[in-house]
Amino acid sequence: MQQTVDFLYLITNPPGSMFFILLIALTTALISAGLTKWLVDTDEIERKQRQIKAHGEEKEKIIELADKDPDKYRKMRKRWERKDEMLKKTQQSIGMQRLKPTCITFLPMIIIFGIIRGLFLNNPVALTPMNANDLPLVGSIFAASGGEEIWTAWFYGSTRAIGLTDGWINFTTWYFLCSLGINTLVQRLLGLQSQASGGMDQMMGGSKSKALEFPDI
Repeated sequence: MQQTVDFLYLITNPPGSMFFILLIALTTALISAGLTKWLVDTDEIERKQRQIKAHGEEKEKIIELADKDPDKYRKMRKRWERKDEMLKKTQQSIGMQRLKPTCITFLPMIIIFGIIRGLFLNNPVALTPMNANDLPLVGSIFAASGGEEIWTAWFYGSTRAIGLTDGWINFTTWYFLCSLGINTLVQRLLGLQSQASGGMDQMMGGSKSKALEFPDI
């Protein structure tokens, strides 16, 4: 019983809470990436994404023809608009493919997240980098008197108050920050960033092409 109490204290108080939540975020990211690999045809999505990107780039070239060759411009514009209708359906199918892992993990993750959230409540679990002391790791460990203070001194270099008003963040905020970074890293390592997620360059390119309008001539 005492071992269980000690373990719960370790994972719910800094710095143990920080590493425990980081591990949760990593596990969640790996499960999500694994389901994506299993359920989603990432090669097919990549092929469709390249097709959509090339379609957007073609729009820019057609617009340039408006002043140079109006007749060719009108023909290519009509052809582009017909193809655009088909690709809109393709984009919808890509969106449905990406939702497959979420449909499986959504409810279990909500339940698990709620249980784990109950362990931490609104208590501080991690210290943001902008508030951490720039001192050696060992720091004033020998000057600390309490167990919690010793942990804090060992990790941050000096004893300091633990509280949300002292630059600390709660479970939800720290999990979000961990998840944001780890998801991107895991997807890149597994080759999913430009496939199942679309990739930043494709999103920027898509936004640019959508902003362009065909001139009426």
